[in-house]
Amino acid sequence: MSNFEPEIVAFCCHYCGYTAADMAGTRRISYPSNVKIIRVPCTGKVDAIHLMKALEKGADGVYVGGCLEGDCHFKEGNLRADAHVEKVKKTLEDLGWEPERVAMMHFSAGMGENFAKAATEFTEKIKALGPSPASQATSKAV
Repeated sequence: MSNFEPEIVAFCCHYCGYTAADMAGTRRISYPSNVKIIRVPCTGKVDAIHLMKALEKGADGVYVGGCLEGDCHFKEGNLRADAHVEKVKKTLEDLGWEPERVAMMHFSAGMGENFAKAATEFTEKIKALGPSPASQATSKAV
């Protein structure tokens, strides 16, 4: 398992999460290349089904990167995203999966260093958990 490199999907809002990732790149602050960013207009539009689908399709971990709490460009979108993440964590727990495979993170547009640090820490956490049960089931079926 030492050569396991997790697949991470990050749903990032256009205004803050994605811009923080872009800021990290602009400032040449590296974060793991296995973090695949999907830019969304607002994290409030990331429903629980999107998080579950990412895991079903082979992601070992998924996080949502939204605006700082109380600072959402669409009023309460990041609060909705928080609720969706908590719902998915509960579902994963009910399935016997580690709820830590899903997370909600908050950034402002200028927090490139924080974004890179959070992406690195999340990747390390998922690496420690190992491959997701979905990818393990797929490899056993083949």
